[in-house]
Amino acid sequence: MSLNDSIADMLTRIRNASLAKHANVVIPHSRLKESIVSVLSNEGFIRSYEVSGDSFRKALVVTLKYTEDREPIFSELARVSKPGRRLYIPHQKLKPIKQGAGMYVLSTPKGVMKDEDARKLGLGGEILCQVS
Repeated sequence: MSLNDSIADMLTRIRNASLAKHANVVIPHSRLKESIVSVLSNEGFIRSYEVSGDSFRKALVVTLKYTEDREPIFSELARVSKPGRRLYIPHQKLKPIKQGAGMYVLSTPKGVMKDEDARKLGLGGEILCQVS
């Protein structure tokens, strides 16, 4: 199976697993995907994650987080910058999403981070995904 956009595949796996109310989802590993999942974990959109497997077949095991009513914590998890149309934004144009209830995950020269941290550091970058 050939994947053109592995980040979109990861986001779709997380979104589908949360809608199906699964406890965990397994995603093929890459350092970029691990960085994105780390940001989501730090911000409370997922419960936790761990890297499993050997050096050739690593996988990310993401533990999903739900409300007391068994609803997903996030309502939207979408890819913004795509391989066919990259979207870069300077730090001056980064605005809060849904009055601060959501966030962008950006790839900056200092690594993958949320939009609020990029604004504080004065960094722009590629908008990888939007979570709210």
